Amino acid sequence: ERIEGISDPVRDYLEGTTGVGEFSLLAAENVGPSVGRDLQQKARLAILFALGGMLIYIWIRFQLPYGIGAVAALFHDVLITLSALAITHREINLPTIAAMLTLVGYSVNDTVVVFDRIRENLGGRIAGSLASTIDASINQTLSRTVITSGLTWVVVLGLWLFGGEALKAFSFVLVVGVLVGTYSSIAVASPV
Repeated sequence: ERIEGISDPVRDYLEGTTGVGEFSLLAAENVGPSVGRDLQQKARLAILFALGGMLIYIWIRFQLPYGIGAVAALFHDVLITLSALAITHREINLPTIAAMLTLVGYSVNDTVVVFDRIRENLGGRIAGSLASTIDASINQTLSRTVITSGLTWVVVLGLWLFGGEALKAFSFVLVVGVLVGTYSSIAVASPV
């Protein structure tokens, strides 16, 4: 019997070299060039809308300079993670886009914690220059940041190493992204 989606040589090879017996193809996915372009465009829009939403949120919650610093850090996180995907020749698919958006949310949460401490310290807790206040605020939140990010990183590393093919793309983005996001909350967002 002819199975839809499998060529005759592939079917013959599977029947001849494996002990599969009777089998049927349950699903096949193929993304054409026009659908791929559409997926790229929607992915770009999703990431841009997420960055824009974060800018507005931080602007309302804090002030515009904080929002610009947070978006710069988020852009940094996405750019570095996309670079890691390109260097390792990994496919950008829907789980990858979902992981990118998860990374944006995770990173902005960490950035908000640091910004909140900076705002508290600027309100009179610590006297001194802006640079010394930012430095003190980062030092006050550093242990929380490292512990939270470290535990999250261990979990996503385990998913990447032992999670199976379905989780590889998603967890790889988060393995890279959690490291980059932690770094950017401290070394990119606050100075900007």
